[in-house]
Order: sequence, then C-alpha cells, then structure tokens
Amino acid sequence: MAPASVARHQTEEAFLDAAERLLVEVGHAGVSTRALAEEAGANHGLVHYYFGSMENLLARVLERFTERMVARQRAMYSAAGVTFADKWRTAMRYLDADREYQKVWYELQALAWNRPELRERVAHVDAEWRAVLSEALAEPRERYGIDMPLPALVSLVITFNEGIIFERLSGIETGQAELLEWIEGWLRQKEEP
Repeated sequence: MAPASVARHQTEEAFLDAAERLLVEVGHAGVSTRALAEEAGANHGLVHYYFGSMENLLARVLERFTERMVARQRAMYSAAGVTFADKWRTAMRYLDADREYQKVWYELQALAWNRPELRERVAHVDAEWRAVLSEALAEPRERYGIDMPLPALVSLVITFNEGIIFERLSGIETGQAELLEWIEGWLRQKEEP
C-alpha cells in the first residue's frame, strides 16, 4: 500500500474507532463532525471527504462492528464437539458482554427510523444476523422437534434477544433471569439422552 493510502486508511480507522466510542458514550445525537474529529485526532474536513456524510460514517461503524460480531458468532455456532445448549449459554453470556455493540446497533436503528436511506443499511445488518441464526438453528430445530418454520424461529430468537437488550439498555432486568433459567431447563431436558 502506498504511503498516502496507508495514511488515509489509518485516518479512516481512527474516525471509525472514535465514532464507535462516541456512539457508546453519548449516542448519535452527541456525535458532531467536530467532536468526532477531536476524538479521532484528525481534521474535521476529512470526515465528509472520506465518508461523504456523517450518516455514511455511522453506518460503516455499525457494519464494521457487525462483521466482527458475526465472525465470532459463526465460529461459536460451528464449533464441533459442543452441544447446542452450551452454544446457547455462550450466546447468552455475550448478551452481557456485548453492551457496546448493542448500544451502537440500537443507536443506528433509532437513527434509521427517520432516515430511509440509512434503513436499507440497517436492514442489511439485520439480514446478516438472520443468516447466522438460520445456520445455527436449522439442525437443533429438527433435533428438538420444534414445529415452527425456520424463519419464524429465527424471528422469535431475534425478537427475544432484542427484547432483552432493549430492556437492559433501559436498566430493566425484571424476569430475565427466570426466563433464561426456564430456557436452560428446557435445553437440558432436550439434551438428555
């Protein structure tokens, strides 16, 4: 890579890293071009030069973060010699560990509600998660005899996860431990020979 290309790539990554931090700390409403440039240690004019708009930059933050999360989830779900119940437990621990990603994801979803041009990119991220879950749930759905079409099961799990995330981001955890404990018991029953 030419020195100018390396410098540009490093500056773009600095902007993306800074935007990710700011989305988590202050939300999209608190991310201005100047605040972003200050956080990144770069010239504020480069934001629009490199990304075209703040919206494009924020969408790229979500897409980049999602790429990392999806790769991790696919690796976890494809691990050989691990029961689905253990994979589920790991996924539920990720719900606790991934609060930064969840905040970025919800910030961009909220922003997309009023910006149709962003909605398509957020929908693409959602489609990536649905693909991961479709791959992960196809075999257990058959093995456990879950009489529900796979797309419906995927929607149920996504809605379940998003509900937990939304409540936790709002400071509400009432009934969640009991729900997760009930699911854990159901999975144990299904895993027993």
